[in-house]
Amino acid sequence: MGLDDKASNKGEDVKGKAKEATGKATGNHRLEGEGKDDQRSASVKDAGEKAKDAGKNVKDAFKK
Repeated sequence: MGLDDKASNKGEDVKGKAKEATGKATGNHRLEGEGKDDQRSASVKDAGEKAKDAGKNVKDAFKK
């Protein structure tokens, strides 16, 4: 996984956690939901990057 992708995914997750916490604190259900969506999106992207890395590792193992 590229360092840029990893940082971007982590940033999106942190942003989502902040939105969710702000939404809970203010009673803003829309903002809370947006925060959860941001976290979910970051998690899915991270899983995709990990799968891509695993595929690359398998491919590299066959090259040896």
